[in-house]
Amino acid sequence: MVVPHNPGGARLARQRVVAELRDAVPAALLADVTAVLAELVGNAVRHADALPGDVIRVAWQLHPLGGAGSVGIRVTDGGGATAPRLRTVGPESTDGRGLHIVAALAARWGVDRDGLGQSVWAELAPAPADLAAPPAAGSIV
Repeated sequence: MVVPHNPGGARLARQRVVAELRDAVPAALLADVTAVLAELVGNAVRHADALPGDVIRVAWQLHPLGGAGSVGIRVTDGGGATAPRLRTVGPESTDGRGLHIVAALAARWGVDRDGLGQSVWAELAPAPADLAAPPAAGSIV
């Protein structure tokens, strides 16, 4: 999907991913997917240029995994001066922790850059205890 390159884009992306995945993945995994997606879109808005049309491209894919799927997320923007990276932040810092959250929740994540921009991606899998849990019921927005 394409969302605006503004703070409202993260809300739209969260709503859509919840609507599409709530019946397909455990609730805990959906909560993690939603948090990571919001963080990556928020970072794209704050730290990167927009794609043509003043937008960000957001994609996700469900990968079957023994009854409960892992989820791949990709957020593509126009790139910035530097590639996204984990930063060292002090306890008084008001920002700089977003990719630490992504790294903690995702099985793996990374950045692909080309001449047109960059994509930050993450792969999330359910925790072993969540594999027996039913898919999410209700909505997280």
